[in-house]
Amino acid sequence: MLNRGEQKSPPAASGSPARQEVMGGLAKGLAILEAFSPLRPRLTVTEASQASGTTPAAARRCLLTLMELGYLSHDGKYYTPTPRVMRLTAAWTATAVLPSLAQPRLVAVRDELGQSASLAVLEGGQSLFVARAEATRIVSAGVRLGATLPLLASATGRILLSGWPNEQVEELIATTPVERKTPRTVVDPVELLARVEEARREGVAYTDEELDLGVRTMAVPVRDIAGVLHGAMSVSAFAAQVSIAKMRKEYWPVLDREAKRLGRML
Repeated sequence: MLNRGEQKSPPAASGSPARQEVMGGLAKGLAILEAFSPLRPRLTVTEASQASGTTPAAARRCLLTLMELGYLSHDGKYYTPTPRVMRLTAAWTATAVLPSLAQPRLVAVRDELGQSASLAVLEGGQSLFVARAEATRIVSAGVRLGATLPLLASATGRILLSGWPNEQVEELIATTPVERKTPRTVVDPVELLARVEEARREGVAYTDEELDLGVRTMAVPVRDIAGVLHGAMSVSAFAAQVSIAKMRKEYWPVLDREAKRLGRML
């Protein structure tokens, strides 16, 4: 019961901007995918309709679309998920599991080198930092948990791009100009491609005061035992403290060792 002077809030309008942006077809398709389970590994059109709360006609269209995209197979009666469905969870799984597994390895890097160490993954066309072990003397270079850096301009980004074919990297370079952050930022397309190729060939990438003056960064790939690239482990240091040559000699072995240890856990 309302107290005197109170007014009842109006109901939310069904035609609100947020509601109008919802894609009904996508929602129905996801509902059908969620209907599959170990106890219900295959569905007919009728079962998909009932499980997802859609009409048989809508369920059939969703099933045919999912089959066309490679997410389902069809034997004439039943629809069954294919391994491609696993791709829908890959991004979440990578970012959910990696941070907890990576943290001890990042701590080992930090404790041995006395520098902050980070782990980045590919997300939304950028290098996203999902784990970090801070040193007492913090060198940020724009790095913090949840922060992103451009792929082409960062050491972690170039490592992540090293898993792409050159044609895809060239397309990214052509469509995504690099913003010049410092006088040392690499913006030339030919040189950017060369940096990614070097990262692929050597298994290590650097930035030398390209994002922040006075800061150098090194990154190496994190690959599982099958060779699949999951992320990039990096360490940053003040340029006055360490040269690129010293990073190659002293930092690289430590970073590579811990990245490989992490990769064996995946």
